[in-house]
This record gives sequence, structure tokens and C-alpha cells, in this order.
Amino acid sequence: MIAEGNVKKMRIFKIIIGKIKRLLVPLYKLAFIWVPFKDDVIIFESGMFRNYTGNPRYIYEELVRQGLDQKYQCIWVLRKNSHVMECDIPGNRRIIRYKTSKFFYFVRSAHFIVSDNRLPRYVFMNKKKIYIQTWHGTPLKKLALDMDNLDMGGSTNIKKYHRNIRKNSATWDYLITQNRFSTDIFRRCFAFDRDYQEFLEYGYPRNDKLINSTADDIESIKIDLGLPLDKKIILYAPTWRDNEYYDKGEYKFICPIDFDELRRKLSDEYVIIVKYHYLIKDTVDWSQYDGFVYNFSEESDIADLYLVSDMLITDYSSVMFDYGVLNRPMIFFTYDLEEYKDSLRGFYFDFVNEAPGPLVIEPEHLADAILDYNPAAWVQKHQAFHDKFNTFDDGHASERVVDIIKSKM
Repeated sequence: MIAEGNVKKMRIFKIIIGKIKRLLVPLYKLAFIWVPFKDDVIIFESGMFRNYTGNPRYIYEELVRQGLDQKYQCIWVLRKNSHVMECDIPGNRRIIRYKTSKFFYFVRSAHFIVSDNRLPRYVFMNKKKIYIQTWHGTPLKKLALDMDNLDMGGSTNIKKYHRNIRKNSATWDYLITQNRFSTDIFRRCFAFDRDYQEFLEYGYPRNDKLINSTADDIESIKIDLGLPLDKKIILYAPTWRDNEYYDKGEYKFICPIDFDELRRKLSDEYVIIVKYHYLIKDTVDWSQYDGFVYNFSEESDIADLYLVSDMLITDYSSVMFDYGVLNRPMIFFTYDLEEYKDSLRGFYFDFVNEAPGPLVIEPEHLADAILDYNPAAWVQKHQAFHDKFNTFDDGHASERVVDIIKSKM
């Protein structure tokens, strides 16, 4: 874990760097203002330049499948400390590093940007650029302009946060949604209602894999990931807490689960995959649970982990909406439900009554909830959840987004 004694020094350092950046932004804009527009360049980024995952990955891989990586210049932007290897990204592509001169050059000249996060404010757009914002999940917790207060990684200025949201979303041309529920929320919370902006109600490209994979595909993924074939697999994928952080964008892994008890009660039949949110910066030593707990890093494709798992344990994470495609058991470990609902974010719908699985508040009840889970008791809620939140997921989202790119090139 990050040493608490170093947090203050890190914050001071980041404040100084932030001030330097603000001074350099005008110079950057001046230096790159004459960069020529390149009508065949597509920039891809995922997880704030950390990963090769999510919706941008599957849009890119559909381009590769159609051979369009030979026609267009496809560029992936990754941070210098990213663990993604060049061999992880197939096709004819170029990898450039975030915040280098090449990054500033290509992000200025590109025809398309495909991103699943809000880009930094200093990334400015020319008038010909087309920005496809894929976003990264159906919202349960309140977002952006719908937030009445802010306590996120030490940031508390809600008015400034709202101004930045409006400026950022004004650069988006297209916004992909998974369901009509998301469309209605995104229109309001991102002020995505300008004349030139269009929703793409296509479902999420990353979910195409969940729909199109076969049993043989799933077995191959288990083998590749080193997972046992003779045990049931539980995926534990929690979200992050706004107020549990080391610094902006660096959140703590807070987990009151008693893994010793889970191993004692479940290990004959189950193993557990732990997958943090990519904003979690803690490194937890899981070696004492070797053979029972399998930990996968942020660059792992969570779609693979969905496919190999027989059950999902989450809390308020949007993973529930993607996992709903598979119609498999879900348990919600919501030990801080009242605080999260009432103090941190607030919810967009009646989560307690609409959740397609039991809510577990006390850690000591989690193992029994897993062992006692009765699928028949949740059929109706599963179906209602699927009908509401997986409306557009049909296995062809990536193809439709690529059609948009081809039509505008």
C-alpha cells in the first residue's frame, strides 16, 4: 500500500506540477496549432490511457477484423508506466505514449478520437475532429451535473467540477449507450443535448464478446488464465469509494470480507477471482490464499473474467449491468449501503428493490449467501433487470460503431 507519510509530499508535488501544466497549456496550443489535419487517423484510449480494454478495444478489434487497420492509421495512446505490452494489441497499429510530443501532435491532427473517459482539459479539438465517447458503464450512482456535492479524491469544488464537465462534454460528437435508461440520464448529467451531438443506442461493444462466445471459448480462457476447470468461479469486482483515497485518481482498496472464512466454507467447491477497479492503487498480497484467490491486474480484460465466472459479487459497480447479459447469479456485498446511498453519491433507481440478487450487509453472512443462493427465487428480477438495462446489447454493437467511422472517413 502507499505509505501514509508520503501522501502529503505527493500532494505538494502534484500541486506544483499542476501549476506548471497550466502555464504550459497556452504554449502547447500555440506550438501545435498549425499541425495538419489527417483524415485517416483514429486515436484510441481506454481507462485514462492506462489500459487496452473496454469499448474502445472492441471497436478497434472490429476494425482489425474488417481489415480496416490496413486502410486507416490506428493509434493507441498509453501511459509510460502502463503494463500493456505491444504484443497485447493486434493488427496494424501504432503505440504512442501519453504526454509526449507525438501524443500532442496526433491528438491534434486525428480525424477520430475513441475514448471511454473524459479527456484532460488541455486536449483541444479542431473543428473537423469527430469524438466518439463510449463511456464505461450504465450508471447506478449519480454522475457529473447530477451530483449536488463533491468529495472525490480530495476535490470538493462542485461548481468548478460542473464547469469542467460542460466544457468536456461539449467536445463529444457521439455518445454510446447501453439502454434507454442511460440515454435519458446522460442527456441530462453530461448536458449532451447540443444540435451536433448524437446518441448511439447500440449497446456496449465490449459486451459483444459476452454474447458471441461459446463454451469452448470459455474453457480456453480458463486455461489461458490458469484457472481450475473443476471448481466453480466467483468474481469479486467492487467499485471504488470517492472518499477513500491517497490522492486524486488514487483510491484505496477497502474490503471487510473475511477471506479466511470464505476459504474455510467454500474452497472445496469454489475459487475466487478478485478484480479491483482500475482507480484502486493498493497492492494487496494474496499469497496466503494461493489456490483459492486469483488476483488479476487492471490491464486484464474483465470480459474474460465475466465469461469464466459462475457468480458475481459486487457492490455498486456498473459491472452488474454488463454481467446481466449472461443471466448468471449476482450477490451484492453492500456493507456501507446507507453511507454510500445517502452521503457519497446517491442512486438513480431503487437499487435495493431492483437488484437481481440478495444484498449482504454483514461480512459474516457472505459465505452463507453464496451457499444458499437459489436461482429460482431471482428469475423475475433477473428478467426485469435484463429488460431494463441490456436493451440494446445484441452482439453487434462494434459493427455498428465501425459503420459510423466508415461513413465519416
